[in-house]
Amino acid sequence: IQEHGYIPHGVDRRQERDAQRRDPAKKARRWVVEVCHSGFNRFRKLLVRYEKLERSFVALNHLAAAIIALRKVPLTINIIYG
Repeated sequence: IQEHGYIPHGVDRRQERDAQRRDPAKKARRWVVEVCHSGFNRFRKLLVRYEKLERSFVALNHLAAAIIALRKVPLTINIIYG
């Protein structure tokens, strides 16, 4: 990786776990991306791009992001899941 000019910024999982034990407010950065991708993969229309127009595809991505964000909000009645 370093031969091609890339600088790795990932840390060993053990070091990351130990750092999190020291400060529980910090979370692993790599999991944020993995959770985001798995959230978008739940939307079948986005997983395989059926839309011809780019603006329709981008609009669906924005809608999916809004739904994912709303699912994180604690509500007494969950209107998103039906």
